[in-house]
Amino acid sequence: MKKIITLIIILVSGLSAVQAQTLDSYLEMAAKNNPGLQSKYKEFEAALQKIPQVNALPDPSFSFGYFISPVETRVGPQRAKFSLSQMFPWFGTLEAKGDAAALMAAAKYQSFLEARNKLYFDVAAAYYPLYELQQMQEIERENIEILESYKTIATRKFENGAAPMVDVLRVDIMLKDSRTTLEILNEKERALVSTFNNLLNRNENEDVIIADTLPAAAVEIEAVKDSLLLRNPTINALDLKTKASKANEIVAQKQGLPNIGVGLDYVVVGERSDMSVAGAGKDVLMPMVSVSIPLFRKKYDAAEKEAQLMQESYSLQKENVLNSLSSEFDRTLFDITQQLELLKLYREQVTTTQQSLNLLFSSYGNSGKEFEEVLRMQQQLLKYEKTMATAEAQYQIALAKLNYITAKTY
Repeated sequence: MKKIITLIIILVSGLSAVQAQTLDSYLEMAAKNNPGLQSKYKEFEAALQKIPQVNALPDPSFSFGYFISPVETRVGPQRAKFSLSQMFPWFGTLEAKGDAAALMAAAKYQSFLEARNKLYFDVAAAYYPLYELQQMQEIERENIEILESYKTIATRKFENGAAPMVDVLRVDIMLKDSRTTLEILNEKERALVSTFNNLLNRNENEDVIIADTLPAAAVEIEAVKDSLLLRNPTINALDLKTKASKANEIVAQKQGLPNIGVGLDYVVVGERSDMSVAGAGKDVLMPMVSVSIPLFRKKYDAAEKEAQLMQESYSLQKENVLNSLSSEFDRTLFDITQQLELLKLYREQVTTTQQSLNLLFSSYGNSGKEFEEVLRMQQQLLKYEKTMATAEAQYQIALAKLNYITAKTY
């Protein structure tokens, strides 16, 4: 899997300072407001509360007994008995439990980071289609203006007998198509804005500020793929869970060892009324030590085996996630390269088509012929401009996905 990736990207569309600032502000807003991400952080905070629970000694035990029929002894009758005891697990048990809980809490934090990075990608993936839509709307509006000017020219030429009526009808057909397309795009905007605002957990009709352009920028990727993937929080979480399972294995081993208890009994002794003896009526104080005997071994062996199997499970999960990330990494790099090549092609096609259209229109202005070719070339230009806007958006989404896979923060 070790593979050196060297990719220099010089793009006609990158992130301008203003646009990046706008997207960053939306990412910050999503991180603060998104309920799914907030719930992940609460899970991490809840996991932290597990540490003092497992790190603490078991509660001491206190008991009181009253002799309804006092037990007579040489020094007097026993009236009542107080007992206080405390059990202590085997040396290192609490520390191992605390380590396991701390490692699981750290794994929860990595899960939170994974959720945050996924949210960032989702916001970016919802932002750039809005940019694409905005470009499409502008292109369609410009196309309508151009077609209306064509219709005016074609009408005048028809009135002057220099062109047939069919030229006017052709423009009318294209105008209806273009206006309908613009209406559909305007309707589509509502759905995209709603999706974007829901990620930010705000009113779905809230206005979204989108950059007008994505100016040129240069991006350089040069790194060992393995090292990039190992920054992924999912991989880090699995490593931490593996360590936590090793700590749980130690816990299981130590729980199979005796627990030691210390205690103190205090017996209240009454005075003898029938005779006087030395120490009569003196209360009894009795220290005690107890040891638990872990005789039934199956539960301890099973707990140790469980921890070992979980380690194997996490190791296999890590291998599977690495394979998936590696495949996704390569596909995303291909997408980035593909969109760059398409952008270069579309940019050249737009320039060439625009030049051809200017020549055709000039010829039509002089001869009144080949108006159908002028319209065809105008539609071709419209197509390339739209596909270029799509390629720009797809490039940015692919780059955001690469940042998500490699856990690159914004």
